[in-house]
Amino acid sequence: MPLKAAVIGRIAEVAALDWDALDRSGHPFLKHAFLDALEATGCVGADSGWIPAHLVLRDSRSGKLVAAVPQYLKTHSWGEFVFDWSWAQSYQRSGLEYYPKQLSAIPFTPVTGPRLLLSGADDAQVELREQLAALLLESARHAAASGAHVNFTLDQDQAVLERAGFMRRHDCRFLWHNRGYRSFDDFLATFRADKRKKAKRERRKVAESGIAFRSLAGEDIDAGLWHTIFGFSERTFLRHGNGHYLNVEFLLRVSAALPGSVVVKVAERAGTPVAAAIFFAGGGWLYGRYWGSAVQEDSLHFEACYYQGIEHCIEHGLQFFDPGTQGEHKLARGFEPTRTTSAHWLEHAGFRNAVARYLERERAAVDDYIEAARQHVPFQRATAATPDPMSDATAAGADPATP
Repeated sequence: MPLKAAVIGRIAEVAALDWDALDRSGHPFLKHAFLDALEATGCVGADSGWIPAHLVLRDSRSGKLVAAVPQYLKTHSWGEFVFDWSWAQSYQRSGLEYYPKQLSAIPFTPVTGPRLLLSGADDAQVELREQLAALLLESARHAAASGAHVNFTLDQDQAVLERAGFMRRHDCRFLWHNRGYRSFDDFLATFRADKRKKAKRERRKVAESGIAFRSLAGEDIDAGLWHTIFGFSERTFLRHGNGHYLNVEFLLRVSAALPGSVVVKVAERAGTPVAAAIFFAGGGWLYGRYWGSAVQEDSLHFEACYYQGIEHCIEHGLQFFDPGTQGEHKLARGFEPTRTTSAHWLEHAGFRNAVARYLERERAAVDDYIEAARQHVPFQRATAATPDPMSDATAAGADPATP
């Protein structure tokens, strides 16, 4: 079919049903409502340095949306979690401008998932992917961006991007895989004795401090409690010298627009909230996003952000739990090192060649690190390999390890 490409400055320019029909993974972060809530509440926009520039591809005759990429022009590198600050500094030292750059990603949300969103029959998707990859380069040049970047890719997207000239980058995440556990104790039974004892001790400390947890659906939380929960999270950001990426208005809006997607574990002492962890769920996954506390209690972070999430996955039959970026301390709590990929293209040929050489060395170092980290998981015997989260089947919520 004849196709027409365009870059739009607001996700609201696309009908929600049309956008959502392009993705069948179930990931909440790709939903029109999620992206629209970010824009409508000012979390992304010119003031935040995340300028929407979504790429859309339509049938030029009918106007039907057939493909799209969530995309932004960036004036900085905050909120991405694929770090390129050194690239920007090298550009600056050479008298060149690194910003704006073009980024295909979900703002503030470092999770693997589809980036090239497609409709139509499977036999047409390869060609559509190739067209989108070429259009990413074209749109970057048209915007006078230093390059185009696609973060936290799936295998199929990464492969077509590399064929178009993008460079591959590796990183490591720590993910939890549900191997059919019947209870949290069933999960802990797979640990070596010393690691099992440590996990139980951490949970016991929190309980003995008088803290208990309630699980709340986001859509059931009123504005007053959302302000309290957001205040806990904002305190964590401020403690590290940063402002929060989101706001209360976003949390209220996205919870109402996507019922069943937002889960909050509220820690209470004598009925008063003292801490909270915010999660998103969809496609067989649980994602830990934000947390904060008004009290300093030993092991409270581990309980709120990890153990509560694992229990939730077991109770609700979710296959995977991504608790957030970084953190070797996750290994001792049953999270396994997993490779992630991203794709990068730079307009400047000299820098592109230099970065390509750097990435070759970095990939080897990251892969070595993952192999070394696997020696420190707490399990008492070898477990089945965690399905690759970059595969399309896993991203869609299927578990390739389960018949």
